[in-house]
Amino acid sequence: MKQLLHIGCGQKRKDQTTNGFNLPDWAEIRLDIDPAVEPDIIGSMIDMAEVEAESVDAIFSSHNLEHLYPHEVPVALSEFMRVLRSDGFVVLTCPDLKAVAALIAEDKLIEPAYNSPAGPVAPLDILYGHRASLARGNLFMAHHCGFTQKVLAGVFRSAGFQIVISRARPKRFDLWVLASKSARTEAEMRSLAELHFPR
Repeated sequence: MKQLLHIGCGQKRKDQTTNGFNLPDWAEIRLDIDPAVEPDIIGSMIDMAEVEAESVDAIFSSHNLEHLYPHEVPVALSEFMRVLRSDGFVVLTCPDLKAVAALIAEDKLIEPAYNSPAGPVAPLDILYGHRASLARGNLFMAHHCGFTQKVLAGVFRSAGFQIVISRARPKRFDLWVLASKSARTEAEMRSLAELHFPR
C-alpha cells in the first residue's frame, strides 16, 4: 500500500482529496492540528515529528498553507521534504490572491464571491479566514499569508522540489500545485496532474 499523508484534513477523508488518491492502493494517514476532527496524528505541518522521515509516498493538503505565517512556509515545506520518500510528491491547493484581488479592486470586499457548504464566502474571508468560523472561536481558520500562482510555485522550488507544475482556476479562486521531490519528465508530471488536479 502506498502511504498518503493528508495534512490539515479537517473532517475530510481520502474520498474528498483527489481522484488519484481515492483508490484502494492508497492508505490514508490524517494529520490535523485540531483534536476535534479526530485525526490519526495531532500535529502542525511545521512540526510533524510523529511522522517518520521518508515514510510517505505523497502528501495532500487543501487550504492549509495560508494559515501559516510567511516565515513558517519554508519550515512546513522542509517538513514535507523530510517525510516524503525519494520519489514522493505533493498535491496542494490554496486560495488564489490574484483572483481575489481582482474582486477587491472592484470594491467587492464583502460581497459573496461564491457559496460554500459553510455559506457565502467573500473576498475578505478568502484573505483573512472564514469570518463565521472565526466568530465561533475556531481561530485555526485564520489566514496569515497568501499566494499567487508564481509565488506558490516559487516557494516549492526554493524548498528543493525538483519539478513543480501549477494551475490557477480564477473562477474558483484557487491554486493547485504538484511538486515532486525527485526529477520527473514533463510527461510524468502531466500524467500525475491528470490524476490529481480537478478537471
